[in-house]
Amino acid sequence: MIDVVVLFFLLGIAARLVKSDLRLPEALYETVSIYLLLAIGLKGGIELSKQPLAVLAPQVLACMALGFAIPFALYPLFRALRLGGADAASLGAHYGSVSVVTFAVATAELAREDVAFESHAALWVAVMEAPGLVAGVLLARLARRAGSAGAGPVQRGDTGWALLHEVLLGKSIVLLAGGLLIGAIAGVEGTRPLQPVFIDPFKGVLALFLLELGLVAGARVAEIRRFGAALLFIGLAVPPVLALAGAAVGCWLGLTTGGVALMATLAASASYIAAPTAMRIAVPQANSALSITAVLGVTFPFNIVVGIPLYIALARQLHA
Repeated sequence: MIDVVVLFFLLGIAARLVKSDLRLPEALYETVSIYLLLAIGLKGGIELSKQPLAVLAPQVLACMALGFAIPFALYPLFRALRLGGADAASLGAHYGSVSVVTFAVATAELAREDVAFESHAALWVAVMEAPGLVAGVLLARLARRAGSAGAGPVQRGDTGWALLHEVLLGKSIVLLAGGLLIGAIAGVEGTRPLQPVFIDPFKGVLALFLLELGLVAGARVAEIRRFGAALLFIGLAVPPVLALAGAAVGCWLGLTTGGVALMATLAASASYIAAPTAMRIAVPQANSALSITAVLGVTFPFNIVVGIPLYIALARQLHA
């Protein structure tokens, strides 16, 4: 059976396709996104307070390496599909970074199926967000130097503090890392008064956020038609391949079945919050509509409805 939160996402898509006037107020959408990021970080930090840091170091390094490597692995494929250098680098950065909401849905599904996973998994999300963005910037610069198609003149924002600030101090990273730090410092007892706010209502707030994302994804259907088969191929074929790489890393780290499934999910996910903003600063000549349509119009729905059950099944098979 599909998790109930996924049904809210499908409701949003259906509402947009039938041209309903349903929409969430912008202020509410912003508030809910802040809540989810902070709650995920806080829950991970609480569990982090119970873990010795020496045990977590290999996982942190592996997550960073995986996020950094993904754009470099995808860049030749995107170029073979006749994307310009800037577009290929930008799109690779989107897939190298991660989707916090996809992670949240995966954890909800694992909990529903009673599959154990590492309680500090939110730490993986926090450390995987930035490396893919850095790799995308490096690829864009290399493409520009080589005179690749689609590369334009050097932009001032590409070399200034604005990019560094957005990659390392963007909203999503600050909230995730801040929640992790608060949870790790306060521990279980210190955060107990926050449980009725950040722990118990989490799934209901997630459902509301997915309703809005369904509306956004439904609005991208026309863009999918405009970009054609290449975009569909990228959005549907890339996530399962990346999931295999993530699952391999999870197995190498000796993670639980749920941990392997989450690592596969993170590798297969794509950022639609941090990456678009960072790439607008670093690679302004890239077609932002192409990237956001691929990751939010195709990959996100695929992962939410089809991918996550596949990645859990893959993890079970590998552990079996």
